[in-house]
This record gives sequence, structure tokens and C-alpha cells, in this order.
Amino acid sequence: MLIYLHNFSHQVAALNLFKYLTFRTMGAILTALFISLYFGEPVIKWLKKKQKEGQPIRDDGPETHLLTKKGTPTMGGVLILGALTLSTLLWAAPDNPYVWIALGVTLGYGAIGMRDDYLKLTRRSSKGMSGKMKLLLQFSLALIAATAFVQLTKGHLSTGLAIPFTKDYIIPLELLFYPFSMLVIVGASNAVNLTDGLDGLAIVPVMIAAACFCLIAYLVGNSVFSNYLQLHHVPNTGELSVFCGALIGAGLGFLWFNAPPAKVFMGDTGSLATGGALGTIAMITKHELVLAIIGGLFVLEAVSVILQVGYYKMTKKRIFLMAPIHHHFEKKGWPEPTVVVRFWIIAGILALIGLSTLKLR
Repeated sequence: MLIYLHNFSHQVAALNLFKYLTFRTMGAILTALFISLYFGEPVIKWLKKKQKEGQPIRDDGPETHLLTKKGTPTMGGVLILGALTLSTLLWAAPDNPYVWIALGVTLGYGAIGMRDDYLKLTRRSSKGMSGKMKLLLQFSLALIAATAFVQLTKGHLSTGLAIPFTKDYIIPLELLFYPFSMLVIVGASNAVNLTDGLDGLAIVPVMIAAACFCLIAYLVGNSVFSNYLQLHHVPNTGELSVFCGALIGAGLGFLWFNAPPAKVFMGDTGSLATGGALGTIAMITKHELVLAIIGGLFVLEAVSVILQVGYYKMTKKRIFLMAPIHHHFEKKGWPEPTVVVRFWIIAGILALIGLSTLKLR
């Protein structure tokens, strides 16, 4: 909305800044950060008042969680979603359809997560919405997003799959693009959800991934930079940089309250939403496979659960002491802050490897 202020630049020259993506992205970061910090305490107090006993803690989890995390309110993702939405609406171009696709999936997945969190609270159980219903809703929203993207994007890019480390090669998926995109969005959403198990563990890798895709969206949406780097140019996707910036700012503000010891958990409200956002942006910018590298920590967490469940069904034995894998290291005696910081380091390294695909072609 603020982008239209540049129309008055002939009267006030400084207003010309509002037409630049870089300026509006920084504005989105700072605005979302301010909103999160300003409303953080009131939101947490309100959640505590409504939830009383806080998020239900798994009885089969690390023993320390029953002592250190009991009574902590959940659904803190509403703080992220509120800051992200307001900041995006202020700083992004309102006529850009890709922004609305990303924002729509994010809020839709946030609503699914909110319902799941609500059921967990009312039932006083770690089990909320049924897995089948949750997946049905997630896949339905992802299909709508994929269909909207195909309708908006022209040429072979609309249903093609770009391959990292190659120049012009793209696999024409055609109708297979729809199930593939659905898997990317739903997979990213649930992978972030599985990662969200320790204070600050999920939100920092989400911000790291968002920062990477902030750059990717800017480059892919710019014909000059995309041609220079030999990336597939997707017109009008640069505006997603503002959305990513808002996600970074909202994440930073949330981390202020989620840092150990956490005052609030994001819950499925935040984890499903932020993961869905990353998956959607990866689809729109044609960097779906790069997301698997940049978000490699999320992939590792999801794979650890798949391996644990599959191996146990076949042998009645476990590979890890507990899954997701961050709990395995807790069970081995690593202090929670050690697990969190080391996983942040891994996320940062994987992000750098993912960004290297932009140049190594």
C-alpha cells in the first residue's frame, strides 16, 4: 500500500524511495519486528489467561520438559501471523498476485494449525486434529495455490521443474506439477512443524531460509540479475522479497519471547504457517529443489521421524532414542541450548550451500 506514495515524489523527492524493492523490504522487516515486540507481551498475557495450564507436554518426551516447559502458553504463531500480514499489506504492492498466493497459503495453514492447537488445549492432550483431516486441508490449499500459480505464469516455467547447478535445463512436469507442488508445500509445512520442539529451534532456521528466498525472489524477479546469473526469470516475483522480509521481522520479534526459556511456543499455528510459506515461495520462484538444501535441517528432522516409524514397524526396535532427531540428542545428555545452537549452525551452513546454486552453473 505504501508503494503508492512514490506517485507524489514530484512533490516530496524522498517519497521516490517507496518504489524500490530493497527499501520496502527493509521497511517490512522493521515494521514486522516492531509489531511483534510491541504486541508480544499483551498477546502472551492473553494466551496465558485463556489457556491457564499452557501447552500439553508429551509424557514420553525428555523428562526435563515436564519441569521446564509446563504451563508455557502455545499458539504464539498468531503473533508471527499478525505481524507478517500487517507488514506485508503495508509494504508490498497490493496488485501483485504472487504475494496474495503466499499470504493466502500462510494464513490458511495458520488457521489449520490454530484449530489443531485449540483441540490439543481443550482435550489436554498432545493429539489434536486427526492426521487425515489435517493433510486433506493442507493438500487442498496447496492445490489451489499451485493452480493459481499455473494460471498466472506463462510458458514452460508454469509447470516445469528447474534443476539446481544447471543453466537452462528444466523438466516439463505438465500435470505432474500439481502433485509435486502439493508435496513441496505440505512437506515443508510439516517438516517445520516437526522441527518445532525446543525453544527457538524452528524459528531461526525459518528466518535463515526466508532470508535466502528473499534474495532468490529478488534475483529471479529481476530480468537483468536473472540473466546474468543464468536463473529462470519469473516476472513479478521480486515482490515476494517484501513478504520474506516481513517473515524475517516477525520471526525476530517472536524469537525475543521464544528464546530459552521460552515465554510462549509458536505451536502448529506458527510452524505449519511458516513452513507453508517457505514451500509456496520455493514453488513460485522455481527453486523447489533448492529449498530441500536451504531447509535441509527441516528435511533431516522429517526423515528422522520417517525412519524411526518405519524401522519400528518392521523390527519393533528404534534407530534413535527419540524422534524427531533433536530429542535424540537431548536423550543423550546434550543440554537444550547446545542442541538448539548447533542445529542453528547446521541450518546456516546448509543455507550457504543452497545459495551457492545461484552461481555454480
